[in-house]
Amino acid sequence: MDFTLSKHAEDAMHERGIGPEWVTETMTTPLIMEPDPDASTLMHALRPIPEFGYRVLRVIFNQTRKPPHIVTAYFDRAMKGKL
Repeated sequence: MDFTLSKHAEDAMHERGIGPEWVTETMTTPLIMEPDPDASTLMHALRPIPEFGYRVLRVIFNQTRKPPHIVTAYFDRAMKGKL
């Protein structure tokens, strides 16, 4: 899947130890997709990452841009054990 990364997303991935392959997997085959509660242009893709103790990666992206533009990515502690 093609997508672009914001500077914030690049920095966040580096700081949080999020591999680009995990973002690609989450964007390609998310377990859950959720609309953003505050911004209608944003979507959240979620997927547990087995290589990282099944912690849930949340990737937030602008769905109206082609290709999708990733705003940020982080491990969602509130979702641990829920997926």
